Amino acid sequence: MSNPNEMSDEALAAQWEAAAAEADMSIEDAMFSDAMGSSNNNKNAGVSSANVDRNLEAVLGIPVDMQVVLGSATMPVASLLKLGRGAVIPLDHRVGEPVNIVVNGRTVARGEIVVVEDDNSRFGVSLTEIVGAKGSYA
Repeated sequence: MSNPNEMSDEALAAQWEAAAAEADMSIEDAMFSDAMGSSNNNKNAGVSSANVDRNLEAVLGIPVDMQVVLGSATMPVASLLKLGRGAVIPLDHRVGEPVNIVVNGRTVARGEIVVVEDDNSRFGVSLTEIVGAKGSYA
């Protein structure tokens, strides 16, 4: 692994498994129960709000890898080896085009690069579009 904060697939799978084992029900059941209220006499009627909160906390604590992709470039190894200090590598994205926000390898949003107000030496991303499984939502 190139990044010390990056988790192996096995470690990530183990965390998911531990969170699932800790939960008494599926996330869908917990969300349904919370929406219907604990007084409902359906199969989730005995589920307390505390259980839902505990189950949700287990999932919310799982780390994810987030990247902001400014662009990419393809070049032969020979050209890569010739690069030195000050070299400019042109990317496939142009200035002003939205950048992709990728979580665990999946594009989840797009946004614009901005300068962080509190610290002019840092960049940030202003989200302009949330990408869903079946399209995008503004």
